[in-house]
Amino acid sequence: MLELAILGLLQETPMHGYELRKELATKLGTIRAAISYGTLYPTLKRLHTAGWISEQATETDIVPPMTSKRGRVVYKITAEGKERFADLLAQAGPETYDDAGFGVHFTFFSRTDRATRLRILEGRRRRIEERREGLRDMLSRAGDRLDAYTLELQRHGLDACEREVRWLEELITNERSGRTPTTTSTADQAAGAPPEVPAPHQDRP
Repeated sequence: MLELAILGLLQETPMHGYELRKELATKLGTIRAAISYGTLYPTLKRLHTAGWISEQATETDIVPPMTSKRGRVVYKITAEGKERFADLLAQAGPETYDDAGFGVHFTFFSRTDRATRLRILEGRRRRIEERREGLRDMLSRAGDRLDAYTLELQRHGLDACEREVRWLEELITNERSGRTPTTTSTADQAAGAPPEVPAPHQDRP
């Protein structure tokens, strides 16, 4: 998913590595975008080797703190990279329903066709409904054996799932009717990010 995020950001404008990392945190959230330079630069190198981005040295630029000479390199998306981004954007498989995959794809929904958006939203809803039912089942079977704080955490997770299902249903209704999500977005989701679910019951991407 980092590949999709990088190509999407570079399609907006060329960036230095430190600028990319900052934008990843801004657009994808601090949890999903807690990306170190040790993770980011090997991915950039792989994208460059594949021909999806190009590098341009800018010797006159000021090197940002803690970035050494890497701050002098500007990364740009190539024509092949734009095609790769379009291919990744059109994917709507199971990996796009998980927390990280859904978050990245949702960030670029404005560039995604409606049919793909709808498939991803419906798949995400099924995933969260499964998670919700798992929590309900666990609470009904083992709730009386949990201590008060663990029980509260599980109830919080269940509440988060129920809120996300309602939110997804609103988005799906909008997509089917051709409306934008701003017509029904709630205050706590106005930033455009999907609700978070407590870590004990998150799916792994």
